[in-house]
Amino acid sequence: MEANQTQPIRELLLGNQAIARGAWEAGVTFVSGYPGTPSTEIIETLAKRYPEANPRWSTNEKVAFEEGMGAAIGGLRVLVTMKHVGLNVAADAFMVFPYAGTNGGFVFISADDPGMHSSQNEQDNRYFGRMGKVPIWEPSDAQECRDMVIAAFDLSEQFSTPVMLRTTTRLAHHKGLVAVGPRQEVAQREFVPDAKRFSVPIYRKLHRPRVEERLDALRAYAETCPFNRVEHSDSAVGVVTSGIAYQYVKETLPEAGVLRLGMTHPLPPNLLRDFCQQYETVYVIEEGEPFIEEYMLSQGIANIQGKDLFGVIGEYSPGRLRQALNLGDVPQPYTEDITLLPRPPMFCVGCGHRTVFSALRQLKVTVAGDIGCYTMGALPPFEAEHTTFCMGASIGTAVGLEQAGHERVVAIIGDSTFIHAGIPPLIDAVYNGSNLTLIILDNSTTGMTGAQPHAATGQNVLGQEAPKLNLAGICEAAGVDKVTVVDTWQRKEMARTLRKAVNHKGPSVVIAQGPCVQLPEMKYRDIPPYTVIEALCTQCDACFKVWCPAIKRTDMNFPQIAGDECTSCTVCAQVCPTEAIVLAEVTVGNQ
Repeated sequence: MEANQTQPIRELLLGNQAIARGAWEAGVTFVSGYPGTPSTEIIETLAKRYPEANPRWSTNEKVAFEEGMGAAIGGLRVLVTMKHVGLNVAADAFMVFPYAGTNGGFVFISADDPGMHSSQNEQDNRYFGRMGKVPIWEPSDAQECRDMVIAAFDLSEQFSTPVMLRTTTRLAHHKGLVAVGPRQEVAQREFVPDAKRFSVPIYRKLHRPRVEERLDALRAYAETCPFNRVEHSDSAVGVVTSGIAYQYVKETLPEAGVLRLGMTHPLPPNLLRDFCQQYETVYVIEEGEPFIEEYMLSQGIANIQGKDLFGVIGEYSPGRLRQALNLGDVPQPYTEDITLLPRPPMFCVGCGHRTVFSALRQLKVTVAGDIGCYTMGALPPFEAEHTTFCMGASIGTAVGLEQAGHERVVAIIGDSTFIHAGIPPLIDAVYNGSNLTLIILDNSTTGMTGAQPHAATGQNVLGQEAPKLNLAGICEAAGVDKVTVVDTWQRKEMARTLRKAVNHKGPSVVIAQGPCVQLPEMKYRDIPPYTVIEALCTQCDACFKVWCPAIKRTDMNFPQIAGDECTSCTVCAQVCPTEAIVLAEVTVGNQ
């Protein structure tokens, strides 16, 4: 190495952080999305480190995609992020955009979640990409996350097409050393109004053949795409793989020849055929559905084995591959060697949702739930939520349950989820004469995905002040004549309010208001914890019925509040009939 040469700058980055870095380096000037594991950190990283990329949280994924679509048509380089089910929401825009094609580079992230770590289903969005007739790229490590994003913008502009970058949970959240570079400033492309291309749907017939022509051109490109890498060996075994599964293959079958597909749609038939001809047996190892395998079979490639060995359910791992291939003992989880206390999912200590589900448990109502922290209301000890499907589904499901003869029906939804997908079904419920009660759990954040701001928090992703949506006003504008806002930690008032709402003739809305206890302004309050004065305690166990994990038993069967866990939410003190639960500083004063 010459003396004046310098080593490239390397950073230890999550896969998601590397995507953010690559977008910034590619000169992106507009980023939109909706938070959802495993994609959330992309926009969070851009907001913290690269605000010049102009990131934002949108109302939902459809809005995010459409905003990005407009920005790209206007000539900007655009990144749109979402988890796999988010593409279901954005599908309306996604399916029509390729017909017109993009102007500026348009890359969108589909973050799939094999194993359902934080999702309501498993879903392989490569089929979405194939149905939408767009190219799909799949990184296999953090370096490729950065590199592929940059290259995907060039590809998008070269072929005037949106590009899907598909990631998975393990890829998004692993860490690796990433060689990074400077930001490239890209000139905005000129927007030329063209009704035949961008406007009147009847003209889309003209574009239909062009979509197929573009796919043919992309298929030819795939044969030489630099991210489709061949690693030949003298082994009789070859492997065709993609994404994070490549890492498991290299660990499990280090001697095998490998075709690592970075571009998985359109697939390169000649490259696949030539590779497989050089090996007796070829394993197709891909997380999710048999997307690559099905294509290879359709091309007459017969010496392959795939999902019959490795399965379609859940995440892959080196251990899973070893077991499937009978390669010897599989390492056992460390949980086999040590005893761990069970940790069932539960609400945080001091969570305001506890009082809501306590009241619902007593009301004997049918509760349609939604996607968010409050899905845990279906679990013991509350067991007060009966359905959960997808974002915004609580209201429509509740209307359907009502039609099926359930007279006392409650829909429950979070503030962010209500804005995302709850407003249209509420309008429908009012319009069609429903008597449902809607509870909006307003904890001033998008809680389950890590406390991101939304339109009703008064703050944007950059921490700047933003207009604050009036949730009560939205409900009233929809035609709800009974809208009540209640402090979620006021246990008796919460129960009283819900009882009145359920008995109301006509639709009603209860907004249970109280910030998430994990928000900094709640978590770091200078308030002492509560404690128990044993001299006043009658051991009636009323406080245990709050089901707060911070309340434990002493050897003498008295309740004891863990001071390092207590959030001073006051609920246990509210239920104590002898006023034996008080702030810790009060007991000090009385000694």
